[in-house]
Parts: sequence; C-alpha cells; structure tokens
Amino acid sequence: MHLAPDVPNYGRPGRGPRLKKGLALAVEPMVTLGTHETAVADDEWTVVTTDGSWAAHFEHTFAFTGSGLWVLTAPDGGREQLERLGAPYGGS
Repeated sequence: MHLAPDVPNYGRPGRGPRLKKGLALAVEPMVTLGTHETAVADDEWTVVTTDGSWAAHFEHTFAFTGSGLWVLTAPDGGREQLERLGAPYGGS
C-alpha cells in the first residue's frame, strides 16, 4: 500500500529524504492521550498505543506536480488552504 520513501512524523528539519516532483505521500499524524509509543496489531495494519490510551489518526495524501502541490484526498485538491498558506497549487 505504501511506497518509499518513509518520512517519519518526527525528526529534525532538513534531514531525511528530499521531496521532489512526481512524489506522492500520505501525511498521517496521530494524536494520543498517553504515550507516543505505538505497536502494530496482529492484523498488520492497525496501529495502537502501547499503553492502551486513546488515539486519533487522520490522513491526507498529496502529490508534488510540476506546478505545485495537489492534495489528492481533499475535495478541492487543497487549493484554498494552499493558496492561503502561499504554497503553489498543482492540481488540475
């Protein structure tokens, strides 16, 4: 389901894989009421906190196109929010 590169939700800015044209990534933040430590359940898909605390997970998938960013999971392609942030919109 997911392809390289893996880009973690943590780390120091400017480190890790470079994002470039043609790349599509899923941004999947997870907010927890307890520990930040997680484990993958036996179904090899479900992620849970190791202390059993409540957590919420959300996802958007975006692509870097030749003209900018395109949020594939947003109804408007992310255009409104990207323009508000001053980021180039790259959808069709």
